[in-house]
Amino acid sequence: MTSGLRYLLSTALGAAAMYYFDPARGRYRRALVRDQLVHLGHRTNHSAGVVARDSRNRVKGLVARMRSLLDRGQPDDSVLVERVRSCIGRVVSHPHAIKVQSHDGVITLTGPVLAAEVPLLIDDVLGVPGVRDVRNQLDVHAEPGRVPALQGGIQRRPGRRGPFMQENWAPAERALGGLAGGLAALWGFGRDSLGGKLVGTAGLVLLGRAATNLELRRLLGIGTRRHAVDVQKTIRIQAPVEKVYRLWENFENFPLFMRHVRQVRRIQTAQNKERWRWSVTGPTGTEFEFDAVVVAREENELIAWRTEGEALVQHAGRVRFMGTDEGYTIIDVKMTYNPVAGAVGHVIAKLFGTDPKSQMDDDLLRMKTFLETGKLPRDAAAPAREVPEELRRQLEQAERPAARPAGGDGAARQERPRAEPLPATSPEPPPPLPG
Repeated sequence: MTSGLRYLLSTALGAAAMYYFDPARGRYRRALVRDQLVHLGHRTNHSAGVVARDSRNRVKGLVARMRSLLDRGQPDDSVLVERVRSCIGRVVSHPHAIKVQSHDGVITLTGPVLAAEVPLLIDDVLGVPGVRDVRNQLDVHAEPGRVPALQGGIQRRPGRRGPFMQENWAPAERALGGLAGGLAALWGFGRDSLGGKLVGTAGLVLLGRAATNLELRRLLGIGTRRHAVDVQKTIRIQAPVEKVYRLWENFENFPLFMRHVRQVRRIQTAQNKERWRWSVTGPTGTEFEFDAVVVAREENELIAWRTEGEALVQHAGRVRFMGTDEGYTIIDVKMTYNPVAGAVGHVIAKLFGTDPKSQMDDDLLRMKTFLETGKLPRDAAAPAREVPEELRRQLEQAERPAARPAGGDGAARQERPRAEPLPATSPEPPPPLPG
């Protein structure tokens, strides 16, 4: 080990010791590390089981393929149709629009398709075991135009893609890639040559790709704009949804219960956009600003935003408010962001508890305490001994029950649909984020 590397390692160990053995918050930080290690152990056991099942299924599939190659008999038409359908789903953007028929090994293809996808489609169908010939009766279009069946869909890359070129790696590929990356890193960093260091670095990148199952551009934060790391948090608050939404709708209230948000103020724009300028504290204690625009707002239901301009950390998010008949509110927050160095930077920040997910968890707990007790937290960015009079008045007004409309007993009051109580399982996937 060189003296420079030894110096960096000792510096890192000293900083970690100061951080985790801090007299004030060291015990809390060590407890978080212990919980993360327990969670990692559970995930490792689960992943090992997934890899074992995937490997068994691959062996079964390989045996079945070998049997099919040795079997010279012609498969049934129904079996051949399913083989073809599984094939065309990988080469065309609208496989549901194509109809497949089989008669004695002759495949007939009908339905609308894009012209650029026809050669590869015919080529792949001819390569399916048991297909003798292909009758092309497709309705070819240069562009989707106004053809209903060709709207939307997923844009496919031309040609077949290997297992390691896919966006999501299968469990077996992840295990193999992680093993190869780890061995390459150990071998490379054990050499003093430049080539060895390059091999070790490539091994670390491969190991990170396999461990996170993220594309390299998301892993390194290159060319992804806002979409590199996804974070989500759901919390239940013993307060009516009107009161919770009233606190959230004005972002200037956030420094009262958020620790890293120093100031938020609204910016007047000529485009009549709802733009806010945020001043926040970064992981190293430095203060920086960014502009965010509200792209969707539904009273007592939804607020969505995204950053604009040259923000240091591009991100977008949305918070959904769901009231229940029991009188409490479920808040579901989802955010996607691109930190410095992508997912790698997120992992480093998470080790020191400064990643947005950890900060969001702490801030939501402060907000929950404030709404349920009426007491402002003392460790917020802008601590106040008392709740500002204007905010107190707004929250009290939102908490009052709505007056019954005139019209007697025959007039039914229209109420916004209420959410069901928080289920034991995870909530349904939220809609995609803006931007």
